[in-house]
Amino acid sequence: MDVPLFSSKRVVITLAIAWLIWMGMHAATLYVIGFKWQTAAMDAAVSNVLLFLASTVVSNTLRFYQPGKGRYANVVAWCLLLSGLWVFVSRWALLYLFSSNQVYVDLLDKSLIIRGCLGFLLISGTGLVSMLWYTLHDQKENERRKADAEKLAREAELFNLRQQLQPHFLFNSLNSISALVGRRPEEARTMIHQLSDFLRGTLRKSENEFVSLDDELQHLQLYLDIEKVRFGHRLNTEVSKEDGCGNLVLPAMILQPLVENAIKFGLYDTTGQVTISITASCMPNYLVLRIRNPYDINTVRPKSGTGFGLTGIKRRLYLLFARTDLLETSGENDIFTTTVKIPQYDKGDINR
Repeated sequence: MDVPLFSSKRVVITLAIAWLIWMGMHAATLYVIGFKWQTAAMDAAVSNVLLFLASTVVSNTLRFYQPGKGRYANVVAWCLLLSGLWVFVSRWALLYLFSSNQVYVDLLDKSLIIRGCLGFLLISGTGLVSMLWYTLHDQKENERRKADAEKLAREAELFNLRQQLQPHFLFNSLNSISALVGRRPEEARTMIHQLSDFLRGTLRKSENEFVSLDDELQHLQLYLDIEKVRFGHRLNTEVSKEDGCGNLVLPAMILQPLVENAIKFGLYDTTGQVTISITASCMPNYLVLRIRNPYDINTVRPKSGTGFGLTGIKRRLYLLFARTDLLETSGENDIFTTTVKIPQYDKGDINR
């Protein structure tokens, strides 16, 4: 149900002041013509109180009935009917009060057409204001519902993106554990604990959209420990951050798929040792993350971007910040670089 026009304190005050001014002008006009101020004040009070009631009827009618296209004639007809009714009732009331004043009665009868026209203008004006009020209110409600629906859809998609862990990472980890059970049971047990800690941390992080860089790097280390058990001496990692960047925030679990992508294209097509570097630096209003990995230009095409990691991260950044320029990739001198810029807003502006 729409909010009544007179439910707004500001609207009520504005209308009250406007109506008092109108009543004052009405009484002043009669007083200037030559009537006593008591007669002028009574005429203005009775006429305008009844006129206000008629205007209120129009406003409440439009609260429940909004004319469609081509049906505005119905509102005009309703205003005309109320104007005629107001003239009839106000004339009867004033004649009852001033029937002994023949000069006033004559003037009243002569002014009925003018009173009716002015009444119609005020009643229809109230109707127009009411239609605009309820139309704007409906638009705001529709926009609010649309925004709520978009927010729910956005949060659902973000949730799905956060929950998507590369299936091959989990399967490969389990396969590695299976292979180690017979030959190196201690390492298999260690890897099981590491995988358990990583998955437990993943569930905890899903409760928060943003975490500090220190927390994200700590969680990333669990993932790297698992990968180092899988690949042994072939995988080396270098993690560094500038001083003062540790407290900056970033979307939870944004580094893991990027590093997984780097490992995928850095190790899967090579047999030697590979170094994956992760660096974090501070810029004005940004946290900049860079992940570098070597690649074989003859077996992969890094410039095109591949895998769920980059696609999912790019989509997630767009949902969070409404920007498409926050993730960049480049390949030079057999080194593939992924650069992610995380805007730093005030706490109340994050996830706007």
